[in-house]
Amino acid sequence: MSQKDLKEAFVSNLNGTSLQEVALGSLLSPVYFSVLILPLVLSCTILSSVLQHVIPSLLLVTLCFYCYVHLKNQHPQNTVSSFLQSHVQYKQIPFVTIFRVLVNVKTAISILAVDFSVFPRRYAKTETYGTGVMDFGVGAYVFANALVCPEARGKSFSGSRMNHIKKQLLSVWPLLALGMGRLVSVKMTGYHEHVTEYGVHWNFFFTLAIVRVVASLLLAVLPANRSWVYAVMISGLYQLALEKTELKAFILHNNDREKDFLHANKEGIFSVVGYVALYLAGVQVGLYVMQPRSLVRQWLKVLFNLSFVSLALFAALWVCQTLTEPVSRCLANLSFFIWSVAQSLLFLCCIGFADMVLLFSKKTSGCHLVPSSWSLCKKQSDSDQKTDDMDGLCLVQAVSRNQLFFFLLANVMTGMTNSVVDTLSCSSLLSVCVLVLYMFMNCFVIYLLHVCGSQLNSGEVEFVKLRDESVSWGWN
Repeated sequence: MSQKDLKEAFVSNLNGTSLQEVALGSLLSPVYFSVLILPLVLSCTILSSVLQHVIPSLLLVTLCFYCYVHLKNQHPQNTVSSFLQSHVQYKQIPFVTIFRVLVNVKTAISILAVDFSVFPRRYAKTETYGTGVMDFGVGAYVFANALVCPEARGKSFSGSRMNHIKKQLLSVWPLLALGMGRLVSVKMTGYHEHVTEYGVHWNFFFTLAIVRVVASLLLAVLPANRSWVYAVMISGLYQLALEKTELKAFILHNNDREKDFLHANKEGIFSVVGYVALYLAGVQVGLYVMQPRSLVRQWLKVLFNLSFVSLALFAALWVCQTLTEPVSRCLANLSFFIWSVAQSLLFLCCIGFADMVLLFSKKTSGCHLVPSSWSLCKKQSDSDQKTDDMDGLCLVQAVSRNQLFFFLLANVMTGMTNSVVDTLSCSSLLSVCVLVLYMFMNCFVIYLLHVCGSQLNSGEVEFVKLRDESVSWGWN
């Protein structure tokens, strides 16, 4: 077999891992506040088999922290009460920004790491059914973008609906251009590709573009505050079509890819339906999270509510898999929709609770070096100034400002790395070194853009003052 065939076989016919192991990665989010890149690289390579030992260690550290706070403060109840009534300042909602950045960074690591043997095969994208870590990454990426889209931020369109539709069609041209660029480069260079992921000519950039346009068109005529209803209806009707028609058999078993465009790209085309539903669910969560709040106890209530929804969805997932079929990223079926939302909310809540623990530690210890992304203030009028500590998290801000460009850069660097490194024969140590160097180069470029005040948004470069400009929220 040629090297190209070997690499294609290496990422094909995989069945994923358990729901518990995918969720385990979300519980490691407190570690990512101190070191962003290295734990993510190690967690999906040489430490993937011992992740279950990290959680007890973190719990032990947390217990020691609370013991320290209890001993230091003679009136812990008053401290907690005071903390709950505190006001917070923010320009961006920290746990949403960090969630989006972590999803993007993890995606960048995984798209190259999957080509190395040190990357567990159970983490890779599954062939038909299953719950690989990279399967969740695809759903989380769509969900993360929906969280901060204009509709989720309550922005109503101005002018006629036709003008709004034209604006949305024009806004995704960079994604379409990137999709065409990737298609041409892959075909011209003979780069290995897994056609059962999206099809012969389709790729994730095309999916992102179509999902954004379709969701915007729906929300132009339907109230955004009922997005969850449309999401459930679309996903449910799509699942019904899979069960009651020949659609499922066509997507999974019809391999006559040379017949026409539909046959060649059936996975990518039909899975768009499930991703639209997932995007609409993200819009609903975004609308809830983006509501103005200032008290710590209000944000804790948000996190507890999201946690409850996540648990309820995991229960619904069990029912759905029992009565219909397992999770399938290839189909983007109802189980995949429920799992992606449930796991995304779990990940989001883990980050939010971890940040609240850090904020509590910062308040009780009086140590300003504690890396919390929130800022406390004494009264409501101060919180209205919308200033926070996120500017100190340089790499987080750098990736957040240019998320689409970071994703593109990671794809280009992945192709370049595969062209000069025999990924299949690398040792574990060399694989980790290559991945760390690859991420260093990605982060170095994106950091330089951040320092220079450059923001690549929808294909344009805007030079802005960092102190005056907030993060780029999404596709506008």
